[in-house]
Amino acid sequence: MPRKFAYWITTVIVAGFSLMAARSYLSDAGMVQEFARVGYPQQLRIILGIAKLVGAITLLVPRAPILKEWAYAGFTFAWICAFIAHYLVKDFPTPFVPLILLAILSVSYCARPAGRTWVAKAPAKNDLTSGLASTGRA
Repeated sequence: MPRKFAYWITTVIVAGFSLMAARSYLSDAGMVQEFARVGYPQQLRIILGIAKLVGAITLLVPRAPILKEWAYAGFTFAWICAFIAHYLVKDFPTPFVPLILLAILSVSYCARPAGRTWVAKAPAKNDLTSGLASTGRA
């Protein structure tokens, strides 16, 4: 029960922050100056706004475990880049906010229930050897 509670609390926090960021990226005029200040192109603001919206929804809906893996990876990359961008322009203490969100995301990822994880299926041994035999490389 504590694991499930930790999963939902952290997932809702991540999704909530991501939805707020998506709204801000797509509609707040101040974000245009903010992206310019840290050296990001405006196209990235639009792409990140849409990606954060889709990622937040993906984390909250049931099923689609492979999409959830992509959402977790996308948030990880985005927040690492945000940390670096804010750190390089000496925007203290702002660089540490993405790291805090990354820690919360880690708890969400590690506490996922079995139905929300993706398990890659290795090909059967027969599939590997028969494929090589048919190409003449066996």
